[in-house]
Amino acid sequence: MILRKLNILKDNSFFLFGARGTGKTTSLSQLFAANEYHLVDLLQPQLFAELQANPQHFQRLIQPAIDQKKWILVDEIQKIPALLDLVHFNIEKNNALFGLTGSSARKLRRGAANLLAGRAFTHNLYPLLASELGEQFELETALAWGTLPKNYFLRSNSSRSAFLQAYTESYLQEEVIAEQIVRNLPPFRRFLQIAAQANATIVNYAKIAADALTDPSNVKNYFQILEDTLVGSFLEPYHHSIRKRQRQAPKFYLFDCGIVRALAKLLDVPLREGTYEFGKLFESFIYNQILAELSYQKKQFTLSYLRTKDDAEIDLIVERAGQPTLLIEIKSAQIVRDEDIGQFKQLSRDFQNAIPICLYRGEATLKSDGVVIIPWQKGLVEYGIS
Repeated sequence: MILRKLNILKDNSFFLFGARGTGKTTSLSQLFAANEYHLVDLLQPQLFAELQANPQHFQRLIQPAIDQKKWILVDEIQKIPALLDLVHFNIEKNNALFGLTGSSARKLRRGAANLLAGRAFTHNLYPLLASELGEQFELETALAWGTLPKNYFLRSNSSRSAFLQAYTESYLQEEVIAEQIVRNLPPFRRFLQIAAQANATIVNYAKIAADALTDPSNVKNYFQILEDTLVGSFLEPYHHSIRKRQRQAPKFYLFDCGIVRALAKLLDVPLREGTYEFGKLFESFIYNQILAELSYQKKQFTLSYLRTKDDAEIDLIVERAGQPTLLIEIKSAQIVRDEDIGQFKQLSRDFQNAIPICLYRGEATLKSDGVVIIPWQKGLVEYGIS
């Protein structure tokens, strides 16, 4: 069993959000002994139907656990947001402790989740990290098939492909159609493929809308759906002025490389080192590793990217209060030459109190005009982001 880096303290109620298949239930089974909790599983059709029709029955269901001072774990709480009123009541009046899991924060944001502000901590769970897998980690597998727990340990690529295809379809069926998030599905299906092909690039709403045969306003909503259902995240452009930062378009990263390839319909295409696809998947992988690691550490760092008018770019900027800013160039090559990072060096000189580093797939740690060129795993550890 893989020990997750998720750091949940057992002295306060909490939300645990994560896309389907990231291992929320398994993580809680590692955190709690069987006699410590009572589980309310809203994925059970009969129980879901009963509580949806009569949310007040929830109190009767959990009262024995409250009396016994047990934790109450509610799986997929977003399916019945009305239960949060009773959760709030029992936290306040009975000092009950709740662990609430969900694969979508969308319905909670529109429902009663605000009643729990400050009363339930929020944690996010991501696909498996290289640092969690340790010696079982294989970069080629992670880039081609992703690191969703069940899929990563399948023994054949044909099984992995079948899993990813089923996952993307169940995402549509269970998260999008069942929740009535999208009424007109064909444009959303087209959008998913186009968005996956544009993964790790700057979002061009107008172009994506034209390719998906829909309106730019719909595309903005579609991206918000991906973020709300935790299968992707925006990376905002860097600027000292927040107002100016908001004028520029963000990048968007899907949360798992296997899902990227599945939605882009590239699972049958061998992933080859040195290709554009390989480079973008490696960038996406590194970004998601850093995002997850910082989330687990509860670090209040700000992530952004920089793109100049002449298309010079810094892949990732990590602003750390009280510490030098990290400027990160991500290279999927095993050898990085001076000319490969020429623009990065030039841009880095414009920053004060910053450390420019290049994360790459090679083995040696080098230095070139102030830029530290370092193996990616070693770099994440040495600079406090792993």
